[in-house]
Amino acid sequence: MSNFAQHLLARGRDADPALLQGEQVMAYAELRRQSAAAAALLLASGCRPGERVGLFAENSPFFVVAYLGVLRAGLCAVPFQTEIDEAAFRRIAASTGLRRLWVSPRQSARVKPWVESLGLEPLGEDALSAARAPTDAGFAAVDESRDLAALMYTSGSTGEPKGVKVTHRNLATNTADIVDYLGLTPADRAMAVLPFYYCYGASVLHTHLAVGASLVLARTFMFPEKVLDELEARGCSGLAGVPSTYQILLRKTRFKERRFPALRWLQQAGGRLPEAFIRELRAAHPELRFYTMYGQTEATARMSYLPPERLDDKLGSIGKGLRSTRLEVLREDGRPVTPGSDEVGEIVASGDNVTAGYWQDEEETRRYFRGGRLYTGDLARVDADGFIFVVERARDFIKSAGNRVSPKEIEEVIAELPSVLEVAVVGVPDELWGEAIRAVVVGSAPGRPTADEVLAHCRKRLPNHKVPQYVVLADGLPKTSTGKVDKLRLRGAQA
Repeated sequence: MSNFAQHLLARGRDADPALLQGEQVMAYAELRRQSAAAAALLLASGCRPGERVGLFAENSPFFVVAYLGVLRAGLCAVPFQTEIDEAAFRRIAASTGLRRLWVSPRQSARVKPWVESLGLEPLGEDALSAARAPTDAGFAAVDESRDLAALMYTSGSTGEPKGVKVTHRNLATNTADIVDYLGLTPADRAMAVLPFYYCYGASVLHTHLAVGASLVLARTFMFPEKVLDELEARGCSGLAGVPSTYQILLRKTRFKERRFPALRWLQQAGGRLPEAFIRELRAAHPELRFYTMYGQTEATARMSYLPPERLDDKLGSIGKGLRSTRLEVLREDGRPVTPGSDEVGEIVASGDNVTAGYWQDEEETRRYFRGGRLYTGDLARVDADGFIFVVERARDFIKSAGNRVSPKEIEEVIAELPSVLEVAVVGVPDELWGEAIRAVVVGSAPGRPTADEVLAHCRKRLPNHKVPQYVVLADGLPKTSTGKVDKLRLRGAQA
């Protein structure tokens, strides 16, 4: 079974719900029918094997149908971040040679001028509803190890989007591994708040369809208490989020006081959730299995996870590599760090989930993909039991007054204050220090905490050279479209 779409649509029973959004419920039989029609439409329009087809849509049944249609037809999906600006859209459309773009009704007015000026063919709900699939509609044959299923765009150290080349095998391998450690079954139902154009959000979609489970598609996370209402009303068994998801739920909603009888697991990836929040979550909901995970788009989605039963004694660890992923932590000389020591090395991954590199960027591909392995740029140590602890991304270290300072360590300390909702620490140019330490703090209530309270706490818990020179109180942190803190923008802000 080489075509990944066939893998995703093989298990769900015809009458079982696959997707739920508002009043709309799409059963597996309908999902199969509509995705076959979408594939037939693309092939009838003249798409060539391996051709890139764009998707510009929010999380919706339309997105899922269009995405599966692209894969079914043996084409390559290019999902766009819906917040993208026109210049970035044009660059990606040109570099991928797009001729056709699926566009949802909600996004159509915004992108119509872009599409027209580039001469692209837009495909919307009207085209989909008019399409008909042959009675013998199948799945295009692909070489699963070579043919691309998707180009997933991610921002690198410069902030310039890079297209990661994801094959059908990459997706099948990573999906099977995630299903395995989560123990997903057809009875599962996930609340999907992460966008499907993001590899983490896509993995939630993939894993649930693969086992014949269902997904509730949240329209927005702007009103988190309403998301919790739907989580309870729909009987969701799981929720996947990035650190800010749980920080908001813990300190801006009644999540700690509420109970969710059907909920059994939570997933967290997309950055490190401070330990203070993990302890808070564990205390409020000890009945839930909380999975902390580690991954990168360059490795499809996930590379490791920490089993929930080890959360207390290995707090702060990303766990160990997945079943099909080998993780090594290598020193600069290429040798593994010594387990149980203070040695720090770079996390290097290998396995069938490691992707084929970057689209039309040989230089960056050579930099991060070497000898069949992915060099992640994340620095870590390994404890005596083989559990990996990320210290910092190499590019995020602050060099202040001759000292190498990890922002994560300072963020962990500041997050201990109950009045802190979010915090991010960056280095900013400074004539005296080289780089000064700036902490940008978002309080859980107006006027709390004060800058003096933050500094006093840091002085109690940190050596002098790690105490921030600047504490900036903010209403919110700049985020990427996937919910991660945008430290590039923070570094550019005025102290």
